[in-house]
Amino acid sequence: MAIYLNDLLRLDKLENVKIRFNQSTSNANPIDVFKNDRYSLLNWQFHNYSKNRSFYEGQIAIGFVRIEGDKWLLFDISLITRDLNKFNTVGYEFETLTDYEKYFGRVIIEFKNKAQNMIRKAESVIHECKVIQILEDTFDNDVFPGYENVNLSWHDLNRVINKGVWKSTLENQKGIYLITDTNSGKMYVGSAYGNNMIHGRWSDYIRTGHGGNEELKKLEFSYIQNHFRYSILDIYKSTIDDNVIIDRESWWKKTLMTRDFGYNKN
Repeated sequence: MAIYLNDLLRLDKLENVKIRFNQSTSNANPIDVFKNDRYSLLNWQFHNYSKNRSFYEGQIAIGFVRIEGDKWLLFDISLITRDLNKFNTVGYEFETLTDYEKYFGRVIIEFKNKAQNMIRKAESVIHECKVIQILEDTFDNDVFPGYENVNLSWHDLNRVINKGVWKSTLENQKGIYLITDTNSGKMYVGSAYGNNMIHGRWSDYIRTGHGGNEELKKLEFSYIQNHFRYSILDIYKSTIDDNVIIDRESWWKKTLMTRDFGYNKN
């Protein structure tokens, strides 16, 4: 038997409730904002566009962020306490309804929005919001995906590098990795076989941006943070001879031509 959102929340007077479905813009993805700075996500929730009020004083505002497709994560339920009469910015003061905080970041619903408007009256859509999962802990989506599926921006790598399963997995494997500059298209092939292996090597990139590479030192750290992605080409057990890693690294440099067109110079 399906469970719907208000089976969980049991809100009265739905005519006084609105639901905002926050989705990606050209500048940011709200689920990434949720992971990195949940407080700033409230700026999205309570934003007014030009001469268009999102909410009214006294209303309850429910906030969701899109995870993917028709899956949405609940992140806030608040009472609008004051209309600031401001547009193209945050337009309200609000008070979090603490009775529902236990659900923030944990309740995932399935909802297909059939209208262009992403702020909907609860009475018209809440019975279409099917609860598909209640997480044991706050949503993270940082489960290690397998070596062959690692493809992280600098900011994502910074977020996960020292998390339990990521740290333990990466510090016990030697390997060949690829850094891609998404702005220029240039690539850099590197190898990891020293202390803490891939984890140790990638931690250097998080700390310095360049990891000691002379070509990367020529770039601004902020440029690296905004344009670099990190993936894994080959994985080897910690017991493999380092020379195998070095030979394989050279093969990848030749194959991807990163000495000719990328950041490798040896």
